[in-house]
Amino acid sequence: MSQRALVSSLIGVAVVGGVTAGGIAMASTGTEPALENGSARYTAPSGDRAGSLTFTVDAADDSGVKNVKVVAWPARSKLDPTEEEMRHVEDATCRSTSDAASRCTYTLKVTRAEAAELTPGTWYVSALMTAEDGDTAFAPHAAGFDVTG
Repeated sequence: MSQRALVSSLIGVAVVGGVTAGGIAMASTGTEPALENGSARYTAPSGDRAGSLTFTVDAADDSGVKNVKVVAWPARSKLDPTEEEMRHVEDATCRSTSDAASRCTYTLKVTRAEAAELTPGTWYVSALMTAEDGDTAFAPHAAGFDVTG
């Protein structure tokens, strides 16, 4: 076998080996935890009906979703919760949409008295997702909504 054929064969093996190794590495690399498509809707109380705040988000991680923590806060307050602070707030209700993803919803009823005490203006929803393997995804401004006074 000539050197030229040997070099060509070695290059071909290296390329095929690299593609195969890359394919294995890509297949075994897990996805990062993620919070996507967050939306919030505030409805003020009306007549005898209570109002509500509803926040929905898609959460995903290759290990599955353990929980999503949610808190709403007025922008004027400068609260801006941290990931650590989010560990101690309320849970959203999550329903699996696949082995790795869930649609999570947080609903809060708002009475007339509570609505009267809400700070008018822009509000944010912060969310913290914890995956089954302990990884987290934090969205300090997962969604926003307005409260009118």
